[in-house]
Amino acid sequence: MIRTVHVKEVGGLAAFSSATVAGQQVFVSGTLGTRAGVLELVEGSTGPQTVQALRNVETILRACGCELSDVAKVNVYLTDMSTFGEMNEAYISVFGDHRPARITVGANGLALGAAVELDCVAF
Repeated sequence: MIRTVHVKEVGGLAAFSSATVAGQQVFVSGTLGTRAGVLELVEGSTGPQTVQALRNVETILRACGCELSDVAKVNVYLTDMSTFGEMNEAYISVFGDHRPARITVGANGLALGAAVELDCVAF
């Protein structure tokens, strides 16, 4: 059975859910560095948006009964690959010693003009 999860505190479009839960797996939708509950990006570029996007993911995971330490895989999309180092520093500042499998992909553009978007799978 698949359950969809909508987390109002994170905000988002009605076209998709914050996450879906299938058995023990949690699939978090693409998440931006938006302010809590509104579709407005936090100030700053890649670093601050990465931190906020991960905090939003953390909120979504908690609504699904998980924590960041339960994340097995992360997909990161950057509009400017020259900011990879900035994203990586911000990413590590949130994940700490937990290192899920990850890919970082250059993107031509993201919703709301975001610098970074990410999704993940947790168990």
